[in-house]
Amino acid sequence: MKWIEVKVETTPAASEIVTALMYEMEIGGLYIEDPADIMKKKKSPTDWDYIEDALKNMDLNKIIMRAYLPEHTNVHEKVSVLKEKLAYASTYTHLDKVDVKLSEVYEKDWANNWKKYYKPVKVGKNIVIKPTWEEYKEQVADVVVQLDPGMAFGTGTHETTCMCMKLIEQYLFPECDVLDIGCGSGILGITAIKLGARHCLSVDIDPIAIKVSEQNVAINDVTHAINIVQGDLVEKVQGKYDIITANIIADAIISLSSLVAKYMLPKGVFIASGIIRERYEEVEAALLENDIFKIEQTLFEGEWAAIAVSLNT
Repeated sequence: MKWIEVKVETTPAASEIVTALMYEMEIGGLYIEDPADIMKKKKSPTDWDYIEDALKNMDLNKIIMRAYLPEHTNVHEKVSVLKEKLAYASTYTHLDKVDVKLSEVYEKDWANNWKKYYKPVKVGKNIVIKPTWEEYKEQVADVVVQLDPGMAFGTGTHETTCMCMKLIEQYLFPECDVLDIGCGSGILGITAIKLGARHCLSVDIDPIAIKVSEQNVAINDVTHAINIVQGDLVEKVQGKYDIITANIIADAIISLSSLVAKYMLPKGVFIASGIIRERYEEVEAALLENDIFKIEQTLFEGEWAAIAVSLNT
C-alpha cells in the first residue's frame, strides 16, 4: 500500500502551533523527531538500552514532524489548508520558518526506515511500552504493553499519551469498566486491561484507527476484554463507565465537556489529554462551567497538559 508522507520541519519554538495545526488535518497521530526527547532519554539510561548514532547527531534547533495519509485521501487539499493556516498564524504569533514537503512512501519501506528509532520506554510506575519488533527483558512488576502503531500513529511515547497512561495507572481499580474515546492505536484501552480493568470500549471515527487498534489488541492478547467500534461518542456508546479517557485535542475535549458526564458512573473519572498548555485554562473552564465536574488532578509535561475530573456530587 502506498502512503503520502507530510513532512514538516520547524524549530522547537514553533512546535506547539505546528503540532496543533497538523492535528487539524484529521490525522491519527504524528511521528515527531525532537532532539529534546533524545536528551531526556540520555539522562534516563533505564529507558533505552542504547541510542542510535544517527539520533545523537540530530540538529538541536530543528524538529521534524511526519504524518502519513493514505494516497486515496485528498492530501494536497489538506496540505494547502495547512499552509494557509501556518501563514495566517504567522501574522499574529512568532512562527519560525516552517518547511512542508510531500513524498510517496510504500508501507514496507516506511516500516524499515523508522522503527529503528524506537525502544522500550517506562511510563509511570510499572507500565512499559514495548514496540513489537524490540526485545525487552521483563521485570517482575512490569505491565508490558506491546505496540505496533502502523502508518498513522505514534509509538505511545508522546507526552500526551504518557500522561494519560500515568493517570489511568493512578485511578484505575480492579474490575472497572473503561471507555476510550478516540482510541487511535488502542494503547490506552490495552493499558487499562493489563492494569486490571474488566472491560474497555474503544471508539474512533477513523477506520485506520480501528484496524490498527484491532491488531494491537490481538498482539497483547486482550481481545476478550476490549470492544472496538467505529463511530462517535453519541452514535455508538451506551451505558456508564468508571474511567473515560480521551487523548485528542483541546477543541474536542471542550465539546465533550457537555456530553461525557452522562456516561460516567457516580464515582467515575474522566481523563483528558492532548491539550496544548496555552489552552489548558480554556479546557478547564469548559469542564467546570456548569458545576458538573471537580478537578482531581492536572499534569503538565513539556508544552502539553492532561486533566482528570470527577463528578461534582
